Amino acid sequence: MSQIEWDFSTTEQDEDLDPQEPHVYSVSELNGLIRESLEGQFSQIWIKGEISNFKAHSSGHFYFSLKDEKAQINAVMFRGLNSKLKFRPETGMEVLVQGKITVYEPRGNYQVFCQTMEPVGAGALQMAFEQLKKKLASEGLFAPERKKALPALPKHIAIVTSPTGAAIRDMLNVLSRRFKAAKVTVIPALVQGGAAAPSIVEGIQMANRLKDADVLIVGRGGGSMEDLWAFNEESVARAIVASRLPVISAVGHEVDFTIADFVADLRAPTPSAAAELVVKNVTELLSNIQELRRRLLYAQQGRLNEMKQKLQHLTKQLVDPRRRLQESMQRLDELATRLETAGRRQIQFFRQRVGSYQARLRNPKETVTRLRRTLGQLDQKLRYVNTQNMKSARWRLKELMGLLDSLSPLKVVDRGYSILKSKDRVISRTDQVKPGDQITAQVKDGLIELEVKGIRD
Repeated sequence: MSQIEWDFSTTEQDEDLDPQEPHVYSVSELNGLIRESLEGQFSQIWIKGEISNFKAHSSGHFYFSLKDEKAQINAVMFRGLNSKLKFRPETGMEVLVQGKITVYEPRGNYQVFCQTMEPVGAGALQMAFEQLKKKLASEGLFAPERKKALPALPKHIAIVTSPTGAAIRDMLNVLSRRFKAAKVTVIPALVQGGAAAPSIVEGIQMANRLKDADVLIVGRGGGSMEDLWAFNEESVARAIVASRLPVISAVGHEVDFTIADFVADLRAPTPSAAAELVVKNVTELLSNIQELRRRLLYAQQGRLNEMKQKLQHLTKQLVDPRRRLQESMQRLDELATRLETAGRRQIQFFRQRVGSYQARLRNPKETVTRLRRTLGQLDQKLRYVNTQNMKSARWRLKELMGLLDSLSPLKVVDRGYSILKSKDRVISRTDQVKPGDQITAQVKDGLIELEVKGIRD
C-alpha cells in the first residue's frame, strides 16, 4: 500500500514545486497512474470465485464478475483467449482464473483481465463434456426415434479412423473373417490433437459422398479423455447427426463414453465390436435363410391345401345348367341304346319263334305265308313300339329342356322383368349401390344404362 502512496505523491513534474502547494491531477492522469500501479503490483495472480452476471458479448468477449461471500470484482476475458476454453462459463460456476489486475480508464473501474480459466472441482474437459451433452440432449439429438436402423447385410462399409492404428487392423480382421464379400473403404483421419475434429468431420462428409456406401463406422482405439477429446467436439457430433448413412460410433474401450456415442445411430463398445455388429456371421445368415425357406414352404403348402379344400367344397355346391343338359343328353343316349338293344332282342326272339314254327310246318308254303303275315304284324308292332319309345324320349328331353329354360334368368327377362348389374355384378340389395352410381339394366332386347338418383326402403 505504501508503494501506491509513493507513486501518487512523487513525480518528476513536482520536484521543484513548493511543498506547501499540492499537485492537482486530472481524472485521466489519476486513472492512468492507478492502472500502472495495479498492473505493476498484480501482474500475474490467481483468483478463485463464483461467476456472476456472465455475459457473452456479440464481439466474442466475456464480461462477468467474480465474487465470494463478502465481495466481488469485475472481470473480462477477450475473444482470443476465451476461444481456447474447452467449456462454456456460466453464472453460478465456481472457477479459478489466472490474469492480472487492470483499470478500465474511461470509467475508472478496476477489473481482472483473465488469461486462463478452469472450473473448480470437475476438470475443464469434463465440464465441457457435460455442457455439450446437456445442450445436444435438449435438441433431441440423442432421441432413439431420430436414429437410423442399420442395414441387415451391408455391401459397402465406410470407416473413418486412423489408417495406422490398431483399431483399423482389428476391424479389418473381423470383417474379413465374418463376411469377405463386403467392400470396405477406409477414409484416413486424424483421431487425436487439435486438428482431429475437422479431419473427422471431413472424413464423415467424404463417406457420405460415396454413392454405394451402406453404413459408416467412426472411431479409434482407447486412450485418455484428452486423447479421445476429438469425439467430444460439437462439430463431430453434428456431422454424425447430418450423415445420411447410419453411423456406428466405436471409440475407445467399453468404459469410454463420448458425445459421438450418444448421437450415433449405434454405439459399439470397441472397434472390433463395431465390425461384428455391422455384419452378421455368414453361417448364421445361411442358417436363418434355410429356416425361413422351410417355414415359407410349410406355410405355402398349408395355404395350398386349404385353398384346394375350399375349391372342392365350392365345386360340390355349384350347379351348372350345362351339366344338367349334359346329363339329360347322356340319359337320352342311354335310353336310345337300351331301346335299340331291346328291339334287336325282340327281333331275335321272333326269328327264333319263326324258326320253330317253320320246323313244325307241314305245308311250308302256307306256313311261310302265315309266318310272313305274322312277321309283318310283328314288324309293324315293333316299328310302332320303337316310334312310341322315341316319342316318349323326345317328350322327356323336351320337358327337361323346358325345365332348364325356365330356370334361366333370361326367361324372367322375357316376361318383362330386368336384371340390374353394376360392373358385371348382379344387384340384389339396396346396400350394393349408392346415389350417383352408374348401373346397367338388362331387358329382353338389350341393355339400358341407368344412374341411381336415390334409394328408398
